[in-house]
Amino acid sequence: MSEVKQLKIGDVELGGLPGELPTVLIGSIFYEGHRIVEDPIKGVFNKEKARELIAAQEELSQKTCNPHMVDVIGVSEEAIEKFVSFVIESTKAPILIDSTLASVKIAGIRCAYELGASNRVIYNSISCYVKEEELKAIRDYDVKSAILLAYNPNNVLPEGRIEVLRGSSDFKGLLKLAEESGIENPLIDVAVLDVPSIGIALEAIKLVRDEVKLPCGGGPLNAVLEWKKARELSEHAHKVCGATSVALLQLAGASFVLYGPIERAKEVFPAAAMVDAIVAYQARFKGVKTKSKNHPLYKIF
Repeated sequence: MSEVKQLKIGDVELGGLPGELPTVLIGSIFYEGHRIVEDPIKGVFNKEKARELIAAQEELSQKTCNPHMVDVIGVSEEAIEKFVSFVIESTKAPILIDSTLASVKIAGIRCAYELGASNRVIYNSISCYVKEEELKAIRDYDVKSAILLAYNPNNVLPEGRIEVLRGSSDFKGLLKLAEESGIENPLIDVAVLDVPSIGIALEAIKLVRDEVKLPCGGGPLNAVLEWKKARELSEHAHKVCGATSVALLQLAGASFVLYGPIERAKEVFPAAAMVDAIVAYQARFKGVKTKSKNHPLYKIF
């Protein structure tokens, strides 16, 4: 499998060859319907429970050696500022600033900039629908890392991801847009749409690694959680299949996985650590060594 560029965001390293570095696991907080959020518009939430969730992910990260990040989601400018401020104070991990609204994401990165934390902020995300005001804000607020969402509405096959990244006659391309905005650490999200499309995402990861040479990954677990008939199979289906979806991306070469609700950390981290340890052990026979002893291979067995 192709080697990809190794990047460092905050204290987290990712990329390289499979087996060298453990998979980075990213849990989402303050998402739509999150029970700890009392008022999603005003940003009122249970701070004690939020702190417990972040601490639980951090503890699992320490136990497994899988690095972690926090995906902070908001629906209003007022809310995202409160959420971002809280998470910056609660963890030293990198923070993804996430919303369906450009104005909210801009408010989030502005808040992080004012708090002196731009170096560990990741803009989530630059897509083919990105607005010029977003790109300007990324430059103005000194954001150096971003998720590039490689979703191509005109071609959902793996090759479509390369097209939207590199551009065409009528679109500059996500890689160029990111570069012009001052992004130094581009992370490629191969865009999982639903459970069946995970197979396409796996092929896309391999293709992006080969063609673009940048760390890539995706968010398969949210698709699994939206799989309505899973509960007809087993009461544990969502948990088991969710962890399996993460493992599938790892085996395809993902450097990071957005695993959805941060509450799922207790299911995802052990499974991901096991897969990383297996991959690293196998890589030894190909002459690939772990970058350090801070790896699941040495931690969980």
